Amino acid sequence: MKTLDELLQEGVNGRRVLVRADLNVPLDGKTITDDGRIRAVAPTIKALAEAGARVVVCSHLGRPKGAPDPAFSLAPVAKRLGEVLGREVAFAHDTVGTDAEAKAVAQGDGDVLLLENLRFNKGETSKDDTERAEFAGQLSAFGDLYVDDAFGAVHRKHASVYDVAKLLPHYAGWLIAKEVEVLSKLTGKPEQPYVVILGGAKVSDKLAVIDNLLDKVDTLIVGGGMMFTFLAAQGYEVGSSLLEKDQIEVCKDYLERAAALGVELLLPVDTTTAAEFAADAEPLTVPVDAIPAERMGLDIGPESAKLFAERIAGAKTVFWNGPMGVFEFPDYAAGTRTVAQALVDSEAFSVVGGGDSAAAVRTLGLPEDGFGHISTGGGASLEYLEGKTLPGLDALEK
Repeated sequence: MKTLDELLQEGVNGRRVLVRADLNVPLDGKTITDDGRIRAVAPTIKALAEAGARVVVCSHLGRPKGAPDPAFSLAPVAKRLGEVLGREVAFAHDTVGTDAEAKAVAQGDGDVLLLENLRFNKGETSKDDTERAEFAGQLSAFGDLYVDDAFGAVHRKHASVYDVAKLLPHYAGWLIAKEVEVLSKLTGKPEQPYVVILGGAKVSDKLAVIDNLLDKVDTLIVGGGMMFTFLAAQGYEVGSSLLEKDQIEVCKDYLERAAALGVELLLPVDTTTAAEFAADAEPLTVPVDAIPAERMGLDIGPESAKLFAERIAGAKTVFWNGPMGVFEFPDYAAGTRTVAQALVDSEAFSVVGGGDSAAAVRTLGLPEDGFGHISTGGGASLEYLEGKTLPGLDALEK
């Protein structure tokens, strides 16, 4: 695929560049609680503006139902993007309507304009190819060139991600280029020992990535809510912990396959439990073979955290996706914090697989530069590691 570096060499002064960014940041009302995605895409936007391009940025935010919804407006994002870029960012109060058209026409060289939420238009996410293509045609009118730097959306066959690339000369932004470079290392020949840490709520969300990586890793560590289905597969009672009963046999199969491959599938040896799912619930740490029937595990225990940290310390390559517990509750954040700190302390090439893992890094106040790479796309990074064809990357390669 062609990259931003190639485009900048060609020259963009005075040219209109449509940039697909992933500005899908968490909001508390109109307050951005994590601007990581804004900061991640800012270098691409800034480079284009400084080279004299007339930059029109588009993005989605949340899941509005194909119509304008003030709760999902990108207006707060425009303000923060301007602060990060150190230049004014104009904001259009529609996506392909009269305000967007007028503000695009008024742009000068080096100006940046952010369009309103793409998903306020049902054509953006439509499964009807004709409806999606029609919206893509309207969107492509804002650019002579197209730069996709929304890695967090490349696994979606959406108009701004897939169809626009068919209509304009297209390039991968710096963020996408970096994501592909990093993730390809994990699926190619990563330096051994290679440790993969999977957490989060459900085993079913991680089946494909386990399938694709099991024969490539030295150690597969499982924590978070998904650990209880694996523990049940080993015959343990898990109390009222999160459990996917329909995946128990699948987990048994993974345990057997790992043993046959000589891969260490490492499960927690203790868990911190609560009587209810609440931040103020009294914690009680127990061995995994002694979980009380009336309690639920909300974190890995300290012995498990120590064990996981030891494996990380001995690794050369580490991929981490999914927290070890309910890190949003202070009493149940220790496991996630220990694993994240072990990655910071490690000399391994470490990749944090976006989503809740990236949120945990920032929530717990850990230094982002302590990791080799923090992905901006949780779902996209997992699907890449599953070996799937991602529509947005496929479109850029044509």
